[in-house]
Amino acid sequence: MSQNSNTNHLKNMHNRLYDSPKSFITDDFLLQNDFAKKLYHNFAKNLPIIDYHCHLSPQDITDNTQFENCSQVWLAGDHYKWRAMRTLGIDERFITGTASDADKFATWAESVPYTVRNPLYHWTHLELERYFKIDRLLNKENAHEVYEHTAAMLQQSTHSTQGLLKLMNVEVVCTTDDPIDSLEHHQKAKKESIHPKLLPTFRPDKAYAVENPTTYLDYLEKLCDSSGVSIDSYQDLINALNDRVVYFNKHGGRLSDHGLEQLYYFELGAYNIEGLFKKLRNKTQLEPEEINYFKFETLLHLCKMYHTQGWTQQFHLGALRNTNQRMLSQLGPDTGFDSIGDFSQAVALSKFLNILDSTNQLTKTILYNLNPSDNEVMATMIGNFNDGSVKGKIQYGSGWWFLDQKDGMEKQINALSNLGLLSCFVGMLTDSRSFLSFPRHEYFRRILCNLIAKDVENGELPEDEAWLGKIVSDISYHNAKEYFKF
Repeated sequence: MSQNSNTNHLKNMHNRLYDSPKSFITDDFLLQNDFAKKLYHNFAKNLPIIDYHCHLSPQDITDNTQFENCSQVWLAGDHYKWRAMRTLGIDERFITGTASDADKFATWAESVPYTVRNPLYHWTHLELERYFKIDRLLNKENAHEVYEHTAAMLQQSTHSTQGLLKLMNVEVVCTTDDPIDSLEHHQKAKKESIHPKLLPTFRPDKAYAVENPTTYLDYLEKLCDSSGVSIDSYQDLINALNDRVVYFNKHGGRLSDHGLEQLYYFELGAYNIEGLFKKLRNKTQLEPEEINYFKFETLLHLCKMYHTQGWTQQFHLGALRNTNQRMLSQLGPDTGFDSIGDFSQAVALSKFLNILDSTNQLTKTILYNLNPSDNEVMATMIGNFNDGSVKGKIQYGSGWWFLDQKDGMEKQINALSNLGLLSCFVGMLTDSRSFLSFPRHEYFRRILCNLIAKDVENGELPEDEAWLGKIVSDISYHNAKEYFKF
């Protein structure tokens, strides 16, 4: 194609794209009165982002990866979109299967108009606007033009992984990393002064995932290699994990994270932990209560290590994972077949935190719940262990996973406001594998500003722009900056 022909082709493509219906994402999206607009635009909009929990690839950040197209950066790994497409009866070939990137994108574009009232509808159009300046509704008719437009932009330096983070004013990214990880990419980021600051988070779930002894023993071999500790006893396991905590701390780690159905509590010594470890070494299946005890005691040791290092520990509680065995066998975990669980939380959680607090070894803690029926449980639980030593020492974490949407965020904010102090909240995170997910911080900030402004409109708060603006800016950025001390 000649240069003139190519120019005409791009011009025609641009015209077809902008013949599409205009998006509903305006400057005042979600801001329902004038005071909400003042709070957002004057106090929240331009603040940097501290994303203290996500699942981005650290290698993609340090390599400054350039994605070929929007399917690769936007659809791959996004089980929110996958679930919606399956609900619409779309064949797996166009979701996680062998269809081309262009065909997968076209299928998603055709799906988008049917996601109305799902947060995907908001996120999709917010992300198209913020990263690609596309202020049009995505649909079947403009799928090709959007695909070509975004692919062209993704080849620019502004849209490499580091460029995408810069576009969103991201200051800190905390990835989620297994104890056996070498952290080579985090070390490279520090050495080369890569922006944003890239820090690891210690996620030791596999260190106490003893449901399958064979799989667990395979993991122990890897932990042995990374720590240099020969793991022949339970105490060796604790020594190896402590070695990795110290290693993470040396390379910038200041947080841990745990994904659990629930926390467990037993009287110490209820089971002989060395005996349980020996059974695992002999590839003997543990009984359910033995498994729970192993998790309890191991977590207890880990939490004391975090306290020694001055870390913040995070507990994500309540997910019912891998419910569809047929699809798990076909596609593996983290592919969209998890749901909200209805696990009992309060009693064991309170006793677990209390046993740490009783020896003054309870470090800064963030609790996230997936079942909205536990909102008030979590919002009151944090107050039981705030001891005045640190502002907001125990935090009720932002709406997570299925609650990471407008209604879920509002309910979390309201529960925390009613039963704790919203003003001490460390705010939003992405919890995402996508480099295009950072407008979720904007989404949260708009929702926060609108809730506070509605209270002002209702005469429930003073119309004090300076003070309420400070509260908004603290929650959006400054509280996290102070709390984590990055």
